[in-house]
Amino acid sequence: MKDLATLCLKADLLHFLSETEMEFIPNGMLWIENGNVKKMGTAEFVSKELASDVPIVDYTGKLILPGFIDGHVHAVQTQAIASYGKQLLDWLESYTFPLEQKFEDPQFARSAIRFFLNQLLKNGTTSAAIFPSRHAETSAILFEEASELNMRILAGKTAMDRNAPQALCDETGSTYQENSLLINTYHQKNRLSYLITPRFAITSTPEQLSALGKIKKEYPAMAMQTHISENKDEVSYTKKLFPKAKNYLDVYDREGLLGKGTLLAHGIYLEEEEWSRIAETQTSLVHCPTSNLFLGSGLFNIQKCRDYAIPLALGSDVGGGISFSMLKTAAEAYKVAALQKMKFTARDAFYLLTLGGAKALNIDQFVGNFETGKEADFVIIDPNASELMQARLALAKDIDELLFVLMILGDERNIEAVYLQGEKKSVNNHR
Repeated sequence: MKDLATLCLKADLLHFLSETEMEFIPNGMLWIENGNVKKMGTAEFVSKELASDVPIVDYTGKLILPGFIDGHVHAVQTQAIASYGKQLLDWLESYTFPLEQKFEDPQFARSAIRFFLNQLLKNGTTSAAIFPSRHAETSAILFEEASELNMRILAGKTAMDRNAPQALCDETGSTYQENSLLINTYHQKNRLSYLITPRFAITSTPEQLSALGKIKKEYPAMAMQTHISENKDEVSYTKKLFPKAKNYLDVYDREGLLGKGTLLAHGIYLEEEEWSRIAETQTSLVHCPTSNLFLGSGLFNIQKCRDYAIPLALGSDVGGGISFSMLKTAAEAYKVAALQKMKFTARDAFYLLTLGGAKALNIDQFVGNFETGKEADFVIIDPNASELMQARLALAKDIDELLFVLMILGDERNIEAVYLQGEKKSVNNHR
């Protein structure tokens, strides 16, 4: 492995130490040593200890934040984005499944995945929980390409063995073997983590879920990602398919698949008993506002999540979601909350995009803020990237107002640069 970056950056710095404690340092310095955070603070404080041979990169007037975290996104649905006029189950049948069948071709898969990962980086996303297709080779390609970029990702072969085109259905008996091989090859190699990944209950037989539960027993610290209670028809169909389950959540729970770091996307129509059980098992939820609105699925109850102290991340959910930008995702989360007369501030948003998301994905020991020793994944934000933002921010009184404007009006144009473990990545955003 090549030597990691050592450098120091000058800019305004912002990160979270907890959900309620934000640290903002105007005219600060972020010192990176061998790819990890060495020290952060005011320029006066850091410069006293900074070695003379450490290069200094000047981003004065810009804002440095920890890299954004996307808690739910599909590597194989990019070209399904902005597909008109369907709710969830019809949308999958009409657009997503036909596209995912193309990933049987490794050359197509590699090209599409490179484009996908570049879109994440262009939008300031440095870590993500990702669904590939059901093809084992697609998962391998995703891990290889992310490793080449040195991204911290979590992913796993999407398991599905029914209620999908035959070309997208696994042989149920191969579920354990295919997942085990990928785990042995990629899990915890470099910055990669494997997630057990049933697409959702409708597309897995009880036998497949049992095989995934066996993997969970063998790797108890390994988490799962899946969908839950996104759409009313989906919930009804799941209950018919699993009549012995107490509720939708129990389909996963009875196989031992809940727990810390497990990611349940959507959760719009959870029952009270399910909320309680999610909290009890320390399982995480992922709020995907752009896809929930685009597909007409419903409004996520963020206050319920707070009441139960459930770890929460935001997810772009491309291609049901309509943007890779986590700034746009946060703006839609604000609107979803507003429609329900619930509070959602800019601080809430940027916490979820950084440290909160890292906690939900159970990777906060590595990323999420600028504590000493953390991996130096961060994004350089230009708040004045558009004339409209310049005009609006001319009247901003404090950092909270700046963050709110950035959340509501921001997009990939505000991403000036992205760094992974202190190494600058090319993003080439149009100005």
